[in-house]
Amino acid sequence: MAVTRSLITAAILHLAALWKLLQLSRAPRDLTLRAIALCVTCTAATITLGLDTWAGLVDHLTGLGTARLVQNMLLLAAVYWLMCVYLFSAEERQTASRRARWEALPLALAIAVLVTTTLTTPDNIRGRGFATADMTRTPVAVFYVTALLYLVYAFAAALRWTWRYARISLRPLATGLWLTAGALAALVAANVGRIAIDVTRWCGAHVPGWLNSGSHILLALAIPLFVVGVSYSSIAMRVASARIWSQHRRAYRRMRPLWEALHDAFPQHALNRVPTSGWRDRLFLRGTHYRYYRRALECRDGLVHLSPYLAQLGVGQDAPPEVLASHLRSALRTQAVDEAEPARAVAVAQPGEDSLDADVQQLVLLSQALNSQSSAHNNHPPR
Repeated sequence: MAVTRSLITAAILHLAALWKLLQLSRAPRDLTLRAIALCVTCTAATITLGLDTWAGLVDHLTGLGTARLVQNMLLLAAVYWLMCVYLFSAEERQTASRRARWEALPLALAIAVLVTTTLTTPDNIRGRGFATADMTRTPVAVFYVTALLYLVYAFAAALRWTWRYARISLRPLATGLWLTAGALAALVAANVGRIAIDVTRWCGAHVPGWLNSGSHILLALAIPLFVVGVSYSSIAMRVASARIWSQHRRAYRRMRPLWEALHDAFPQHALNRVPTSGWRDRLFLRGTHYRYYRRALECRDGLVHLSPYLAQLGVGQDAPPEVLASHLRSALRTQAVDEAEPARAVAVAQPGEDSLDADVQQLVLLSQALNSQSSAHNNHPPR
């Protein structure tokens, strides 16, 4: 089960890395995007080297313990680039680049210690994981203490920035940042606990069960919470976009009776002269929005051209949708046979506020009234 979960996680991260690297190829000077792409790429490689198959292959080709060394180096690089995401997002470009170079010094020092301790570790105990490593051997203990200390430093720095931005942000971004801050706090606590475990085992003492279980639980909770936190604002925006898409799609369909009546009378006013990509419009949400706006404009344009005939029938500016619908077909018939357009016009189906959505709401009410009257007429034909 754990192996399957790791495989799925690795696959998702590799896809995300390819996506970010593709975006980076289009905007190579975007430092924030570069940091995100490298953070995701290093994380994906870290998860991959944690799989027994890949770790065994790397160790077979390069020597025992290499996979564990490279995996930890990539993990430290991933959290370094996580810090850089905050730096490049908050600081001016030149200042952020200078800070990033300074922050690379602790990373380089930590990696140097990892390489040195790996080379000085006997072959027969090299390359073991944290749970099974022989911490009584000083090189092994120093290897893990060094890696954990850097993780605590990087996560604490990221926590400080996340906390600061969460306090001044608005929802949904603030919600995502608070979730991320909680995850980072848990990661700091978990890695501090793992340092305590490492030092205790290094000294040859017994590790309390609560320390082992507590660190494990914090890690198990922090990682998915971090993923949720960094994704929350984006998901919230997608949900809001989907809600607007659903509203536009529903309004587009409800305007159809009115649009058909006006389009039959004024086909020359159709806004279909701009070439569009049919399959792309249907695949992405923007196609629905385009058709929604086009139908609303065509309906309003048709009513503007029909308004003189409605005024001739005595329709007032504040006529409700039911009254307006009852005169609409008469006005359309008059317009079809009367070549001379009346001089007086009247604004009909006007919204109470100056917005497109309010205008569409009036068009929908008129369209529904027109459809109801047509259905009633069809169900009760004159005898």
